[in-house]
Amino acid sequence: MSGSGFSLPIQVVQGGGLTAWLAEDHSVPVVSLSWSWPGGAALDPAGQEGASALAAALMTEGAGDLDALAFADAARDEAIGLDFGADRDSFAGSLRALTPALPQALRLARLAMTAPRFAPEDVARLRVRAITRARQALEGPRGRAGRAFWSAAYPDHPAGRPAAGTEESLAALTAGQMRDALARHLRRGPGLMVAASGAITAAELAALLPELFGALPEGAAPEPPPLPAFRPFGTQVVPVAAPQSAILFGQAGIALRDPDWEVAQVVLRILSGGGFTARLTRSIREERGLTYGISAGLDSLFGESVLVGGFATANAKVGEALSLLRAEWKRMAEAGPTPEEMDEAVAYMTGSQPLQFTDSRRIAATLLAMQRNGRPLDWLAGRPARLAAITPARAAALAARLLQPAALAVTVAGQPEGL
Repeated sequence: MSGSGFSLPIQVVQGGGLTAWLAEDHSVPVVSLSWSWPGGAALDPAGQEGASALAAALMTEGAGDLDALAFADAARDEAIGLDFGADRDSFAGSLRALTPALPQALRLARLAMTAPRFAPEDVARLRVRAITRARQALEGPRGRAGRAFWSAAYPDHPAGRPAAGTEESLAALTAGQMRDALARHLRRGPGLMVAASGAITAAELAALLPELFGALPEGAAPEPPPLPAFRPFGTQVVPVAAPQSAILFGQAGIALRDPDWEVAQVVLRILSGGGFTARLTRSIREERGLTYGISAGLDSLFGESVLVGGFATANAKVGEALSLLRAEWKRMAEAGPTPEEMDEAVAYMTGSQPLQFTDSRRIAATLLAMQRNGRPLDWLAGRPARLAAITPARAAALAARLLQPAALAVTVAGQPEGL
């Protein structure tokens, strides 16, 4: 490791007709695996929102001959981490175990994928928990703003629906519908992506792949529907009785495979990154004291992205804060960043890259994300050089192409003044 970059040798491993990426490291006796299928909540039929997410949560609530308590005990006794989840466009699993416990971890993961119990008492318990979370998400301005923003931006696509479901959809789900959600995803054909990190050799991983996934049915999971164009819906207000308003703002992003993806990361680090040097933070927080924090970035979904951000401010200050936001958006779109801002952003992004690789779980997750985003094996190794090669002129051209001040969509949840 050096100040100029970070080297992470990645091996491509094949076994049982499956392919995985591996970052081998025997410095600590731990193995982490991450895997995913396309789809996720996007494959939930209308009226069954949350089926994939709730089914994923139930996979570790008992499987095979183990009820929920026995399954939890088996994982806890050997310090095994096992998790499944569904987000807007994918269904994923992960495990982490000490090398002596890896056989047990594989057994539990295989049981969870092939023989989940879905016991009535477990379904009822997790359903109540999911409904409670859905209610809580709408109790405050932030949750209300998020629901309204995404449904307005994508009114006719699953991206506009809550991935975890609504109170109504969760209450109506049957165990059969949740099993159907698993059946749509858990396959060992095209679409299954696997990444591994830690104390495991390529030969051991090759043998592990059919052991873990070999019992899954053949075939590919259905493809989620492509993401339509972001709908610039202007400014909408969701009335919420609260002393502050929560504000979400956004616009269309760029494709994950756009050749200027990293240029966009640099521009957005300068405009809206979470640090105190970002323009939005300086203008709205530091100089006017209108919010405790504001940031925005590219939210990846369905191979595309949405440029989305948020903040909260007093109801009486909403109009002023939004005027400053639009002014900074426009200033960056018209003039781009300064050379000094570029130098600082590139130095930060280059220097912070190794922090992504502090443990095997983060490394496996990064390798999986690289596969999903269509990155080559040398993507990480070449990143410092690519960042250093970005000129202010190229950044300005990207800012003019990406940022759309007139199309910036804003959702305000609260009792705003000055709009």
